[in-house]
Parts: sequence; structure tokens; C-alpha cells
Amino acid sequence: MMTTDYTTEELMACAVSRELRDGELGFIGLGTGGRAFIYAVGIPSVAIELAHHRGVDFIAQYGVKLEPRIPEVPGCFTDANLLEWPCRAMILVEDCLDMFRRGMMDWGFVSGAQIDPYGNLNSVCIGDQKHPKVRLVGAIAQTDHCAQARHTMIIVPQERRVFVERVDFISGLGFGDGPGYRERYQHHGGGPGKVVTNLAVLGFHPQTKRMRVQSLHPGVTREQVEANTGFHLEIPDPIPTTPPPAPEEVELIRTRIDPRGVWLQAKVQ
Repeated sequence: MMTTDYTTEELMACAVSRELRDGELGFIGLGTGGRAFIYAVGIPSVAIELAHHRGVDFIAQYGVKLEPRIPEVPGCFTDANLLEWPCRAMILVEDCLDMFRRGMMDWGFVSGAQIDPYGNLNSVCIGDQKHPKVRLVGAIAQTDHCAQARHTMIIVPQERRVFVERVDFISGLGFGDGPGYRERYQHHGGGPGKVVTNLAVLGFHPQTKRMRVQSLHPGVTREQVEANTGFHLEIPDPIPTTPPPAPEEVELIRTRIDPRGVWLQAKVQ
């Protein structure tokens, strides 16, 4: 897609990082590798560390770990390795989702196999729930993220099979079927904040709650986005371009934040 000296994943990490603010708390799950790991875990992790290098005091929570040292992530993600990962503090397992329930989580970083125009996510199954074509990883903590966090940051590949008119199962609530849905069912979190993909940064219309393009990444065309989206997207005219990573950001990522490629290349065991 791009003929520049930064990767799409580095661009996405920088785009996510620009949304993070002083004093905020964000929750990241953990995974075991592959593209799903890069989107759900690697990109937000690098984004948080980039924010730290800019002087932003953003607090990261990974399960029971508070503020682990992101550049010192273990190369193997077994429980034993993760327990030895240096961090600022640890909390009890039974309390690790309590920040959501108490309304204290600013960002839940999430991904999924499907997303619809209102930001509803599916990570449970493709096809009918009773007789699915594909059984996925399950909701895990996604329900807490999406129902109770102040905002969710959704990081997914932009493909027609992912961006669908209607998800097969709602494992993570977006704006339901539109305006008033969350309020009607008393979901107190703010809902989806941003969607960052390999093609664009997307937001949500404040009145209709439908997804819309905020910016296209350098070199991406309107036609590419439309071809890879299974529903109508509102696209501004003119279309803003996502700011590319600064050379110093790329240098930070490659030499200090992720020199082993654990986060953005999923080099985990």
C-alpha cells in the first residue's frame, strides 16, 4: 500500500497514540501471536509507549499488571513469563476488571472478526450461533470493555468480511442499533471512540452514531476504502490524510520500544 520507510502497523500505532491523554487509564488484553495479536495487543502497546516518550502520563493495565515495562515484554506469553514481567504494581485477579465496573477505565482496546456501522463487535462466531461456520475465541473481557469503558479504541483490518452490515453475534456493544440504544439499556460507558484500520481512521457521527471516515492513510484512495467496507461510510470532501509517523517515532519503535518485533511483528512463542 505504501512506499515509505514506515510500516502500516507503525502508522496505526502512531494514530492510536495521538488519541491518548494525561491521567487516562487503558486496558489491554493478552494474546499468543499472529495478526490478531498485532491488532488487539501490539499496536495499542506501542502506542502507549510512544505516548510515554512524548511525556503523556497514560496508565496501561494488562490483566493483573499495572504499567508493565512495555519494551521489556517477555518473548513467551505463558503465565510464568507474564508474572515475571516487570511492572509498577499488580492487583488481584478478581479485581482486574473492577476498574470498568467502577467507571474508571478511560480506554478499552479491542478488536474482533466483525464490526458493523454502529461499532458493534463480534469475536464469538461466524454464522448462526447454534451451528456456526467458525467458532472464534469468545467474548473474554470484551463485554466489560464495550459496556463500561469511557471509550473503546477498536483496531481491526479493513476488509469486507470484517466490516459487515450486521454482525453475526454482538460480543462487544457499540451503539447498538443507533441513537439512544445504550441509554435505553443503561450501558453507562461512552461507546466506540475511534476505529483504526490498515486503511483509515474512523469515528462516529454524534447524532446518527454511524461510523464515518476521519482520515485516510497516505496513499489510500476512497475507492479502496469503499471496496473493503460492506456498508455505506460517510466520507468527507476533501478527505483528510492521516499524519504519517515522524522519523523519530519510527526510530523509537524500532530501536527502543519494539526492537525484537514482539509487538508489531508478533514474534512471540
